[in-house]
Amino acid sequence: MKMAIGLLMVLSLSSVAPGAVADVKEPDALIRETADEVIATVKHDKDMRNGNQQKLLDLVEVKILPHFDFERLTRLAVGVPWRSATAEQRKALVTEFRTLLVRTYTAAFSRYQDQKVEVKPAVVNPKRKDEATVNTTIVKPGSPPIAVDYVMEKKDDGWKVFDLSIEGSSLIESYRGTFAEKTQESGIDGLIKYLADKNRANAAKPLNKADSK
Repeated sequence: MKMAIGLLMVLSLSSVAPGAVADVKEPDALIRETADEVIATVKHDKDMRNGNQQKLLDLVEVKILPHFDFERLTRLAVGVPWRSATAEQRKALVTEFRTLLVRTYTAAFSRYQDQKVEVKPAVVNPKRKDEATVNTTIVKPGSPPIAVDYVMEKKDDGWKVFDLSIEGSSLIESYRGTFAEKTQESGIDGLIKYLADKNRANAAKPLNKADSK
């Protein structure tokens, strides 16, 4: 659940249009401004607050894809087996994992309850100046605060998230064990089938019933 709430903030990281390099914001400013924007959008859209599946999915489809590095995220989550995967298998893995994350965590929007986000200044990786971590706290009335740390990389078209941690739990690490188990059992094709089957099962459920892993 905490991972899903954290992804609520990630799914909004797209205020800069693809290719608009001149307007690229620093990673902490990007998160702060777009988190405020998406919270305001959900707050004032009754359909989204009531869990309108298509509107939520459309919003995520538009907002998330240009500013989330799914290929790097998938590669890191799959680990060593990625090296032996064919180009076709890699493409299938990225597609299925993206679908799983987008549909699963879109459910977080339907659970909006006046969350606010406190954003700290970005911490640049001393070994790689094109990588930074942005620490944030999601504050929800009546609930303990949730720490969300975004790991981002600066590319030609702006900063992109390739991992995040919710209360110290890495998104990549949370899937790596399951992915390793599936590849050991039945190889890369088995992992692809596992993800595809999970996506078909999720598609048959109401959005707020989608699996979190």
